[in-house]
This record gives sequence, structure tokens and C-alpha cells, in this order.
Amino acid sequence: MSQLQKATFAGGCFWCMVKPFDSYDGIESVVSGYTGGHTENPTYKEVCSETTGHFEAVEITYDPERFSYEKLLELYWQQIDPTDPGGQFHDRGNSYRTAIFYHNDEQRLLAEQSKKELAESEKFSKPIATLLLEAKPFYPAETYHQDYYKKNAFHYNLYRKGSGRADFIDKHWGQ
Repeated sequence: MSQLQKATFAGGCFWCMVKPFDSYDGIESVVSGYTGGHTENPTYKEVCSETTGHFEAVEITYDPERFSYEKLLELYWQQIDPTDPGGQFHDRGNSYRTAIFYHNDEQRLLAEQSKKELAESEKFSKPIATLLLEAKPFYPAETYHQDYYKKNAFHYNLYRKGSGRADFIDKHWGQ
């Protein structure tokens, strides 16, 4: 029996970062929340004020024997614009930047390798701006943000399309 592990990714609006990871065998949970900042137990309003230092992120609990960290990284890159240092799509500001928060040296090395491979692939004409940062405490977001794509499917789909995320992913990854 393997030990469950955590992976933490910031990819702009956390609503759009849950669904891509949520339905795979070996992924136990995907939680929307905040990490990387200095305020304990921040609220959504505080994070949006850009005063907490936090990113909107997802914390994924997974079984590495059934779904590898490498597969998580591959899936992560396909959900974001990794070349945008100022946010994601229509969401601007530090709380919407992209980052991989590594939980150990193995994750750090794998994240560095996958970022390097993406840069060398020349899939994007601009440099990869996604940050690689050591994991900090993760604070789950308010209940109404959890599983937003399930609870508010119409609004979620409208937002994903209207923000430009859906078209970007389709253009670059054919999804």
C-alpha cells in the first residue's frame, strides 16, 4: 500500500484547476485554496486584495503508484498559459500567477525537468514564466469555491470560455 502524497499547483482561477485533475484513478481529492503568502487562514476577499502574498491554487492528494507526479505535471502545463507572468487570461494580479509548489526534492527536480522540457519544446515563443516554489501552508478556500465546476456548471463553463482559457488550451493542446 503506497502512501498518498500532495501536489500543489497555482494556475490562475482555482475554479478552472479542479476539473482537469478531478476524475482520474489515483487522485483522491482536489481542493481549491490559497498558498504561498504570509497571512494565516486568508479569505477570498483578502487574497483578491493582493495584500496576503497568496496564490489561488489547488492541492491534489494522489497515490503515486496509480497516478505519477510526472503525469500531474504534464496535465498541469496543459491547463495554463505558462508564459504569462502577470496572471492568467482575464484574471490579472499576483494571486493569479502560475506556480508549482514542490513538497520535496524529488518533486522539485521533476518540476525543474518538466519546465526545462517545455521551454525546449518551443511550443511557446515566449519564455516560461511559471514559478517553482517550495510548498508553504495551504489554506482551503471557502466552501462555495470547492467543486465549483460541479455546483455551478453553467457559470463555470461560461467563465472558462469567456476568460479565454478554453480557446487557449484548445489552440495549444487540442483539448
